Amino acid sequence: MSLFDGIPFFAGLSPARSEALGRHCQRRRFAENELVVDFDDDTNDVYFIVAGDVRVLNRTAAGKEMILGDFGPGKLFGEMAAIDGAHRSANVTALTNAEVLIVPPAVFREITLNEPEICDRLLRLLTARVRELNIRLFERSVLDLRHRLYAELLRLAAPRKGSPGQAIVSPPPFQHDLASRIGCRREQVSRELNAMIEDGLLEKIRGGLVLPRPGLLEKRIAAAMSESE
Repeated sequence: MSLFDGIPFFAGLSPARSEALGRHCQRRRFAENELVVDFDDDTNDVYFIVAGDVRVLNRTAAGKEMILGDFGPGKLFGEMAAIDGAHRSANVTALTNAEVLIVPPAVFREITLNEPEICDRLLRLLTARVRELNIRLFERSVLDLRHRLYAELLRLAAPRKGSPGQAIVSPPPFQHDLASRIGCRREQVSRELNAMIEDGLLEKIRGGLVLPRPGLLEKRIAAAMSESE
């Protein structure tokens, strides 16, 4: 059995190359809340999540945090340092007990530069991340707090089973986490969530936040963007 088995990114890698390259890699477990990678580290390994979840964030010298994303099984992080050799640009912490495959930069480059299918996978992943960052930057530039919250809730939501046209964020995020995602204070998020409930745009249930009319939220975001032009 190869260390790469079960990781979608490496699908198509031959058994022989998997065995040879896998000798240079390792799997490691991290406990909940354990630091995986710290901001400005000079390490440059690439991490592939086998099990569990991690959180990627930036933290200022004053302690203010901005959450960049939560990653689960099958996702990877740390690829930028492996590509350009620069220091780590974010902090990564285990949200739950997690297991990762750690791939040295030389092995990562060997695989991606010599396996066209895997290289294409990496290019698509990087492109998707750039697009998402562009969207977030645009939202921060043109949207007020209320509409940034609408947009973030829609990103976190999934279709609600048994309720066509509705969406749900489950499990419900902590208010301070939402604040870190959209760049504001927890109290502001609390006030806006209550306003959404009063307007019939949000319902709190056990285990989640229901968006009964996600289409309306999308229309309001689009209108706010148009007004800013």
